[in-house]
Amino acid sequence: MVFSSFAFLFCFLPAFLLVYFLVPGRWKNAVLFTGSLIFYYYGVREHPVYVLLMMLSILVNASAARHMARCRSKKGRTGCLAAGMSWNIGCLFVFKYLDFVSRNVNLILERGGMSARLPFANLVLPIGISFYTFQISSYLIDVYRKEEKAEPSLLTLGTYLCMFPQLIAGPIVTYREVRGQMHRRDHSFRNLEEGLREFTIGLILKVLIANRVGGLWTQTGSIGYESISCPMAWLGIAAYTFQIYFDFYGYSLMAKGLGKIMGFDFPDNFSNPYLSRSMTEFWRRWHITLGGWFRDYVYIPLGGNRSHPYRNLFFVWMLTGLWHGASWNFVLWGFALFLLILLEKRGMKKALDRVPVLGHLYMLLVIPLSWLLFAVTDLSQFWIYLTRLFPFLGQRAGAVYSGDFIKYGSACIWPMAAALLCSTGLPRILYEKYKYRASVTFGLVALFWVCVYCMYLGLDDPFLYYQF
Repeated sequence: MVFSSFAFLFCFLPAFLLVYFLVPGRWKNAVLFTGSLIFYYYGVREHPVYVLLMMLSILVNASAARHMARCRSKKGRTGCLAAGMSWNIGCLFVFKYLDFVSRNVNLILERGGMSARLPFANLVLPIGISFYTFQISSYLIDVYRKEEKAEPSLLTLGTYLCMFPQLIAGPIVTYREVRGQMHRRDHSFRNLEEGLREFTIGLILKVLIANRVGGLWTQTGSIGYESISCPMAWLGIAAYTFQIYFDFYGYSLMAKGLGKIMGFDFPDNFSNPYLSRSMTEFWRRWHITLGGWFRDYVYIPLGGNRSHPYRNLFFVWMLTGLWHGASWNFVLWGFALFLLILLEKRGMKKALDRVPVLGHLYMLLVIPLSWLLFAVTDLSQFWIYLTRLFPFLGQRAGAVYSGDFIKYGSACIWPMAAALLCSTGLPRILYEKYKYRASVTFGLVALFWVCVYCMYLGLDDPFLYYQF
């Protein structure tokens, strides 16, 4: 069940909120936990055992944290942490990476002339497993560090892990960020209004911008990378650049809005990343909660800036690439980002900061190219696309329709223009200044129903980050 669907907007959400606001405060976590399980079950109904997998994650980590809290020796605490993390990382590995490892081991065996082969599990990836695994792992690590106390209530811990606004695609919320709100939070008309506004803005970004420009990227793939012109190649990757941003940013705003309705203050996940002047700055503005997780639980524990910073940076970006997907393009994507950030740390960023225009031009080229390696999983197809962006890199294999740029681009002029404008952050600044005016409220309501109409026409797609 996606947020931008009739089932969610007109069935699940109204029914859930009706029950949630009618019950006394002490029952709200129970309603949220139950509603979240129903929400998740709907998404994995073809594989209902995945609900059990998530419940087991709650039980295993709750048990590990409680035993850890009772242990007085460091060895005992470390053992509890190892047990809990073995379950967390083990489940993620089996479902997300096992076949990737088997495929590459088999390739090595085949090239070595050996007949032995590893079997493939062919498991369907549980929705949201990458996100909720990181969330529950952060809780367990914080308890180990004695930065958090073990939560005595299984219901409270389960509610934290399963709450549906950010269960599927984040933001990644640590327990210390919401611990107080899990026990006591403000349910007010103001929060309801603010939450509905944020949710509506997120829906607009998803349905009216991300989905529309995403259609242009899909069309680029349908034509075939071998047959597109150079202008069409640049237009296509620009469309994907906008699609992935407004798709994920829209989801994050919807999650934040739903949380606000229920009294939670979820952290921001984006801060106008396309205004960045370096890749270092970009990744401080993009998917902020993921970057914060790797900083707090990988980079700093490895030594941070104090000990072998470049080695630590390498590990972080390799893990970041693999976190996004089990294929070599994600590994290369992570390695490419590591190299860029390493170059910036070695002095390039200072030069870019001294000449802001140069920094923006640099990112205007680098951001789409980095997303190309992210989007095209087949490396041979990636190279073909690269030769379309830069014709001097290779010869064309077939005929090209020279008017494709105009034919397909003309249908997306306004969505692309809206995406470009919204990437500057100016509409958000104006919204914050005038949001309580009646005209702005009317505009949001009108655009909400435009989104509903587009959904009725079938102009909707699943969120891109659901696959991670």
